[in-house]
Amino acid sequence: QVQLVESGGDLVRPGGSLRLSCAASGSIFTIAAMGWYRQAPGKERELLARVDVNRVINYADSIKDRFTIFRDFAKNTLYLYMTNVKPEDTAIYYCNSDPPLGNYWGQGTRVTVSS
Repeated sequence: QVQLVESGGDLVRPGGSLRLSCAASGSIFTIAAMGWYRQAPGKERELLARVDVNRVINYADSIKDRFTIFRDFAKNTLYLYMTNVKPEDTAIYYCNSDPPLGNYWGQGTRVTVSS
């Protein structure tokens, strides 16, 4: 069974930093592209960053100068390093895996940016 478990969401002040983690089960981590998405209230879920099995990375323009994605194959864990966070970053952040013939999501972790 595919399992993706996000953690690290928290309340953080503007300008602060945060690290999100996504622990992936077994072989799914090694055969699938992985990405971070977020969904703010009243908005569509949006792709923030993605890394494929060949370590090719892409970023959304809105976060590419502030957030960094890192895929640790040895630990089966996907990270999102967030710096200089802004109130508009407030959302539920989701880990995603999209292998051929599949599409999987974690339960999400909540990030709130507020003074």
